[in-house]
Amino acid sequence: MRTRWLGRSRGRNPLRRRSDVVEAWTALAVAVLVCVGAPLMGAVTARWAHGEARTTAEEQRADRHRVRAEVVERPAGPGPSSRTDEQRVPRATVRWTEPGEGRRTAVARVPANARPGDTVHVWFDSRGRNVPPPVDNASVWQHSIGMGTFAAGVSAAGVLLVHRVVREAAMRRRLAEWERAWARTEPQWARRGA
Repeated sequence: MRTRWLGRSRGRNPLRRRSDVVEAWTALAVAVLVCVGAPLMGAVTARWAHGEARTTAEEQRADRHRVRAEVVERPAGPGPSSRTDEQRVPRATVRWTEPGEGRRTAVARVPANARPGDTVHVWFDSRGRNVPPPVDNASVWQHSIGMGTFAAGVSAAGVLLVHRVVREAAMRRRLAEWERAWARTEPQWARRGA
């Protein structure tokens, strides 16, 4: 009696070649890796990216502080296209009162529609440099999900690429086996037809 496993007979079949068995096992491994391995790789990467991004956001929150300031001079419009993105950010002279230090003035990033006399929120780091606001939780999650999705996609693509290479090698081997088998069988068939 022959045993059956996953609907396939384990008995000897003269038409089943070694390349067929390798290809069947490879397809099973690919299915497991794509359905389980790639999402797992994405989850691990997302968890790592979330931890890194959260640490960066906490460092920024500890180092940066927001100041409510008044726009003194109207911001200049974006410069020529040869300037970098950092230079295109609208800047204006702003003034605010720092507790214990008095009135301060600085050039800072402001919204493009800010006019003199408007009140805006600007961010400074511990050295007094104007900086963008710290990363918020939504951005941390977006970064984490993006990294996880990318890792899962790259993992799945890598597995599918390897599967394609194995299938092509199995097909070349199968065709070579068929050629050898036909080379042995063809003379017998040619004699029968004569």
